[in-house]
Amino acid sequence: MFSKEYFQSLESSWDRLKVCEKPVFIYGMGDGAQKLLDEFDRLGISCAGIFASDDFVRGQSFRGYKVVTLAQAEDQCGDMTVVLGFGTSLPEIMERIDNIEKRHEVIVPEMCVAGDENFSKDKFLSMFTEAEKAYKLFSDELSKQTFEKLTAFKITGKLFYLRGIFTDKDKMTEILPLSETETYCDLGAYTGDTVSELISRTGGKYEKIYAVEPERKNFQKCLRNLIAYDDISFYNAAAWSVDTELNFAGGAGRQGRVDAAGKKVRARSLDSILAGKKCTYVKYDVEGADLEALKGSRNTISRYSPKICCALYHRPYDYITLPLYINSLCKGYKFYIRQEKYYPAWENNLFCVHDK
Repeated sequence: MFSKEYFQSLESSWDRLKVCEKPVFIYGMGDGAQKLLDEFDRLGISCAGIFASDDFVRGQSFRGYKVVTLAQAEDQCGDMTVVLGFGTSLPEIMERIDNIEKRHEVIVPEMCVAGDENFSKDKFLSMFTEAEKAYKLFSDELSKQTFEKLTAFKITGKLFYLRGIFTDKDKMTEILPLSETETYCDLGAYTGDTVSELISRTGGKYEKIYAVEPERKNFQKCLRNLIAYDDISFYNAAAWSVDTELNFAGGAGRQGRVDAAGKKVRARSLDSILAGKKCTYVKYDVEGADLEALKGSRNTISRYSPKICCALYHRPYDYITLPLYINSLCKGYKFYIRQEKYYPAWENNLFCVHDK
């Protein structure tokens, strides 16, 4: 049962860390650990130190902390609470985290991937009516269970909620049946990997593909990887609600995003790119601009009700707001949510198939 009382009863990860009597160590270095330390400072949470995997420890320091191995941290403090400061889908690293959890309490606070707003239990409870509406949209029991346990993870930072909803990526594709006549729009095409997946799934047959990628180096790789295929149009642009210019930052990795400190890039709406032409399938993975990209697709979605795959993890409440927005544009969709094997709750996706 998806109830407000249940979520109210859960202790938030931040509240847990505030009252934790054991030394708190962050596992990992980099951007995630930077964000955690900033939040620790804001909330008055004491950090006892930083540890990293043995093969990464070279006597370095991080934000004034000497980076140690887990064994050294254990020698120093004995029992501790571990806060995960990075994301991974590598099985061996996930297994390492599971093994740490057998010896120590592990907490993984929900940190923003894009923007600067972290998940808040209080804010979730304030928007519970919208959350309940989104929950009721989902078409199968696994989706409802995933939505509920994902919320519990976001509140508590406890990994066992995630482990209960992991789904193999191959099984996710079964939700979206693809034909040899697809017109596919890939918003956030990266280096062409998801276009290649579609071409593989359809046996190399399709009607038309539109590949949209804002980061210049990624776009060049996308061109090189896909140039041999026919009927693909390439757009070196960010997917957005209107045609404009935006500042874009983040380098050539998957974390490129709209950012006021970035360089100017062209932005296009899908409605503008298609100019009324049909579309049968759209993928949205645009690092926090997913709602804006959906707004730029409203005419296409309303008119053609294409199949949709949309990332839900870039902003803390996307898993609530994006299904509701799509439903407001076009009734008759069946909604599904699936969580890939990933620590923390990244790589969860929304799948929409219209009941035509």
